[in-house]
Amino acid sequence: MNRDEIWLAIDHERSTLADLLDDLSDQEWEVASLCSGWRVRDVAAHLTLAHMGVAQAARELLKVRGDINCMLHDTAVRQAELPVRQISALLRGMVGSRRKAPGGQPLLDILVHGQDIAIPLGRDRPMPVRAAAFSATRIWTMKWPFTMGWSFHARQELTGLEFAATDHAWSVGQGQRVEGSIAAILLLLNGRRAALTRLSGPGMTELRARLPLATQI
Repeated sequence: MNRDEIWLAIDHERSTLADLLDDLSDQEWEVASLCSGWRVRDVAAHLTLAHMGVAQAARELLKVRGDINCMLHDTAVRQAELPVRQISALLRGMVGSRRKAPGGQPLLDILVHGQDIAIPLGRDRPMPVRAAAFSATRIWTMKWPFTMGWSFHARQELTGLEFAATDHAWSVGQGQRVEGSIAAILLLLNGRRAALTRLSGPGMTELRARLPLATQI
């Protein structure tokens, strides 16, 4: 995917997720997301902060003594105090923008966090195959400092396993095979245990033992 294709995919995902958010009941906004300690409301609010500038990010990090995971959670919870219609409107208002937060991975974020919201709500949210494959490669090859804030580091923690998509010409790793849709693999590489029911292969026993019981943002 070239730069224009990536941003078009981001725009589409933001727009369709905003549509989904508009359809949620008050109760659904409070449902626990796939991220431990994060409600649907918090994850949606987090996505609206993807334009945070360097100065603001630095101030927020200073407040929590450099703990980026704490900073991400605290800023999202504060943003989540906004009326829910404003949260979805802010996300929709980002369509067409090419701004991103320092070190941000907007395509990866909107794909994975869209599922963090949709799956626990039982909402069907198809993931575009090419965008998912691009993001899966990105998360597999990403190195520090771009992995700061990631609670799960796929390449380091899943050595000895091969992952192969059944709906796209994509695979990484060596060892016991795990296969499934590229969407399920992308979720897996981001530490989401919800992906396990969508995968199969001889490496599943080993995979279950390695995934964290809880996943942060």
